[in-house]
Amino acid sequence: MIDETTSPSSGPLIDAEVLSPVLRKHVDPAAPLPLRTMGAKLVVPASPHDALCMLYLLTFDPDEGVREQAWGNVRALPDKISLTGLRDDTVPPAVLGWWADQIAEVEKLAELIVLNQATPDDAIARVAARCSVRVAELISQNQLRMLRHEELLRTLLEESKISRAVSDNIADFAIRSGIYMEDVPALVEAHRRIHGDVPPGPPSETAADILDEFAAELAEESDAPIEERKRLTLSQRIMAMSVSQKIKLATLGNKEARGLLLRDTNKLVCVAAVESPRITEGEIITLTLSRTIHEDVLRVIYSSREWVKSYQVKLNLVLNPKTPLPTALRFLVHLRPNDLKGVQDNRNVPTAVRTAARNLLLKTKRN
Repeated sequence: MIDETTSPSSGPLIDAEVLSPVLRKHVDPAAPLPLRTMGAKLVVPASPHDALCMLYLLTFDPDEGVREQAWGNVRALPDKISLTGLRDDTVPPAVLGWWADQIAEVEKLAELIVLNQATPDDAIARVAARCSVRVAELISQNQLRMLRHEELLRTLLEESKISRAVSDNIADFAIRSGIYMEDVPALVEAHRRIHGDVPPGPPSETAADILDEFAAELAEESDAPIEERKRLTLSQRIMAMSVSQKIKLATLGNKEARGLLLRDTNKLVCVAAVESPRITEGEIITLTLSRTIHEDVLRVIYSSREWVKSYQVKLNLVLNPKTPLPTALRFLVHLRPNDLKGVQDNRNVPTAVRTAARNLLLKTKRN
C-alpha cells in the first residue's frame, strides 16, 4: 500500500545536492516543466541511488502532473532500481525511511530495505507494524536494532505478525540484555520466565545518566582525551551497564565513549559503536589499522560502500591480517604501484595477498 501523505507544502528532507550534477535540473522546481517530467518518468539515465532520490524529490514538485507521474513510478518501482537501490547504504537515511513507508507491505521490496543498515530504526519500526510475517521475522533477527531502538522492540512484540515462539525468543533476549518495559506484557512474562519475578524498578545506570553527568566531556567530538580520573570512572561505570544501555551510549556518545565501547566483550556493543552516526572517517581509518579489532566491526567497515570509498581504508584493510582473504584481494586491485610494493614486502600480510600484489606489479610493469 502506497502512503501518499507527502505534499509540496511539507517539503522534502534532502535537497538536490544528493544527486549527480547532471540530474539536478530534473528536480529543480524552477526548471522547465519538460525537464522535471522527464525525471518523474525516469527517462533520463540515472543510477538506482539517484533514481530513488529523484522520485522522492519529485513527489514534492509544485506541479500536480509531475507529482502524479513520480507517484506512478513509486507505485510500480522498476526492478532495475529496486533490486540495487533499496539495499544501497549510501542512499540518504531520510530517503530510505520514506521509501520504507511506501513499500512496507510489498514483501520482496521490504526485505531489501530492512536489510539495509542505513535505513533508520524508526522507519524499520513502522515497517514492522505493517509487513508480512517473513519480513517481521527478518527484522527480529537484527538484535542490534532492537536493543538500540526500543520502539522497534515494542512494535515487534505488540503489533507485528510474528509467531508466539518468535515473540518469546525476542522478549527473552531483551530481558537478558537489560531491557524491561512494564507496559509490554511479553516482557513482563519473559522476566518472570527468566528471573521468577518482575524488576523492582528502573535500571541503576543508564546511558542518559552518563550522558548527563559527563555532558561536557561527551558533548564534543574532540581528539583530546578526558581527564584520567574521569576516564577511569567513566570506564568503570560503563562496564557495569547492561548491554542495551551500552548500545545506546555507543550510538549517542562521542569519540571517547565509542573508544571504550569498541573494546567491549559483547560484539553487539562494538558494532553499535562503529555504526554510530557520529563516527568519523578518521576513527574508521584507525580501526582498520588495529590487529585486535573485533571481526564483526571490521565486517561493518568493509561492507560499507561509504567507508570503502576512502583509499586509506582500502589500503589498511589489505594490510590488516584480520581482513578475510577474498576481501583483501578485492581491494588490492585498487592500490597504487608504490603501495603494492609495500604490500609485497610486508611480512605481516598473508602470503596469498603478497603474491597477488607481486603479480599485479609485474602486470603493471609489462603494460
